[in-house]
Amino acid sequence: MSPRGRTRPDRSLEKALLETYDYVGGLDEVGRGALAGPVSVGLAIVARRTDDDFPEGLADSKQLTARARTGLVEPVRGWLVDHAVAHASPAEIDEHGIIGALRMAGLRALQQVADRGHAPGVIILDGVADWLTALEGTHAPKDSPEPAEVPSTPPVRMEVKADARCAVVAAASVLAKVERDRL
Repeated sequence: MSPRGRTRPDRSLEKALLETYDYVGGLDEVGRGALAGPVSVGLAIVARRTDDDFPEGLADSKQLTARARTGLVEPVRGWLVDHAVAHASPAEIDEHGIIGALRMAGLRALQQVADRGHAPGVIILDGVADWLTALEGTHAPKDSPEPAEVPSTPPVRMEVKADARCAVVAAASVLAKVERDRL
């Protein structure tokens, strides 16, 4: 716990996963409950070489003021190996539902980092519901990258409160929230 009583993220889970994988991704969504605008997904990538000292003040975006979040963007980007924020529009949410729209945005973010050679071997996803992995018998929305385009959707490790407990997911949370707020 931090001095303010909030949970301070650490790197224990991502470091354990980095013993097996070259790149670990943290994924978090923002805008899911909003009445207007897109849903946005932030993806943050770390590697074994990533500095243990993540930016001071990094926390779940919901625990930070708008000013603190904005001030963290550049230090977070500098700390990460790679990052991406992708969106699904209100029309896509209406057409595909929130889960389909989240998956579209998540696949778009994965494609961005894969194009730069940083496809994660595993994803830490905040929450209890895996909206990234296609369920048996379902199909990706027509405008999302086809599975062949994304170098395979990596395994997903679900973690409750990962945005507050895992530094890489907190980083994704901050990047996604600031970009969506700018929209």
